[in-house]
Amino acid sequence: MGKWLDLHMHSVYSSDGEFLPETLMQMCSSAGLKAVALADHNSTKGICEAQKAAMKLGLLYFPAIEIDCTHEKHDFHLLGYGICYGEKIFKEIEQNVYKQELERSGKMLNIISELGFHFDKKLVAKSPNGVITAETIAEEVLKDSRNKDNELLLPFRQGGARSDNPLVNFYWDFCAQGKPAYVPMHYISLGAAVNEIQKNGGAAVLAHPGANMGKNYEITKSIIKTNIDGIEVYNNYHDAETTEFYEKICHEYKLIATAGSDFHGKTKPAVKLGGVEHPAVYAACEQLMGKIRKRGGKIIGSL
Repeated sequence: MGKWLDLHMHSVYSSDGEFLPETLMQMCSSAGLKAVALADHNSTKGICEAQKAAMKLGLLYFPAIEIDCTHEKHDFHLLGYGICYGEKIFKEIEQNVYKQELERSGKMLNIISELGFHFDKKLVAKSPNGVITAETIAEEVLKDSRNKDNELLLPFRQGGARSDNPLVNFYWDFCAQGKPAYVPMHYISLGAAVNEIQKNGGAAVLAHPGANMGKNYEITKSIIKTNIDGIEVYNNYHDAETTEFYEKICHEYKLIATAGSDFHGKTKPAVKLGGVEHPAVYAACEQLMGKIRKRGGKIIGSL
């Protein structure tokens, strides 16, 4: 058992992250972590900063990215570990998603307003890169006194069923795929993303599948056919039953079962760095490093 492995966290280079990469690495060290990965949404911008800090702190560091992708009409997140992050494809993915996020921002604002939620659009629009996230909107919606009697928001307020991480839970309940304020995006296919990660030295791991599709064996089998290397089994989105479901799949198909908190900062206040325990942490870490070394990818430091 161990909580020293956390392979999923986000910095300010993700539109919903709070901390600078260097600060994150310092926080990781203070939390007693030994092996870490900054995996920003569709971006490798923070890797160099995090890598330098991790080296000084003596952390084992995996250059990583979390890519939004699609498979069988479902949106998924794919983690790429040990990637040669300077390659052109990762910049192209970032630019493509960023352009679409800018276009989506205005549409999402209008839909959430039409759902009857009040907020100051000028406050929400104060984004450093122009992208407005559902979490940013949720923060203003929950602050606005005009919404105090809105029953739809009761679960997100103190003591409510969704109040542990109210901002990101607002996203999952109102803005995620299949929800009323969802605005479609055109992402790279999961199969193509797996190929690009592996072609550029990395290991491809499906992030928190329970959050995206629950326990769906048939879709998971079709994803495995894209040649993924692992599944993020241990994370804050999986209850005990879901964790066991994906543990069995990893065992059946000889996939790496990884662990990640998906730490963001204020958008997920209940999520802590190193807050997820892995039952076979050394074995998982060695498996992951083996895949990356075999492909000529990058690993900084050692255990």
